[in-house]
Formats: sequence, C-alpha cells, structure tokens
Amino acid sequence: MVAKGALSRVEEPPRLTELASCAGCAAKAGAEMLAQVLSHLSALQNGHHPNLLVGLKAPDDATVYKLNDDQAIVLTVDFFAPLVDDPYEYGAISAANAISDVYAMGAEAVLALNIAGFPAGLPSETVAGISLSAPA
Repeated sequence: MVAKGALSRVEEPPRLTELASCAGCAAKAGAEMLAQVLSHLSALQNGHHPNLLVGLKAPDDATVYKLNDDQAIVLTVDFFAPLVDDPYEYGAISAANAISDVYAMGAEAVLALNIAGFPAGLPSETVAGISLSAPA
C-alpha cells in the first residue's frame, strides 16, 4: 500500500558520458605534456638498464622488459574515459583498447589488471557492469 501523495519513482541509470569532460583517448594528457613530465625521469630512459628493451626514450604503446634470452614481458597501463553510456559496452571498449597496446607490441596477452576510477555515489550495479565485460 502506497501512502497518499507518495510517488513511485524509478531511478534512471547514470549517463557515463556525462561523468567526463572528454571521451576515449581525448581525455588523456597530450604527448608533448607527457614527454615534459617524463623527461624528469631520465634514470628510466632506455639504456639505463640492459634488460629494458623499450622504455621511455621513444613513445610507444607499452614497455618491454627482457626476462631472459628467450622471453620478454610487455607491460602497459591504460585509462579510458567513457565513449558510451552503457556500462557493459564501456567496459568492453576500454578493455579492448587497453589490451590492443599489448598486441601493438607484437605480444600475446596472458594477464590483465584493471585500473579504474569512479565518482562517489556511482551505483554498484554500474561499476559491476563495467567490470563484468572486461573478460569478454
């Protein structure tokens, strides 16, 4: 029984594209600004460590670290602002974009970690939808 005057209201899911001022790769820092920041990390440039095959010296999709004479590991981290409002679709697009950096380096994806930032108050169902699509 609903009290007189009470309204039944269905909460609309948040529009993910309204949570960021730009979408996709446009939300990232530009290459010039990133180069300026990274220039202060000269100790991490290529050549500093003999097993660092691809580092900060030349901009690339990922870094490559030699484990032994036959194996190297490709490491990358990505952050991708929403292009769509559907949580599942956004998660799938973000995961595909991130894993593509590994493939761009000619490597096979074996393991992935998820990094994400969400505003306080975002419904847990929305966050779960984003995370559930990553393995797909």
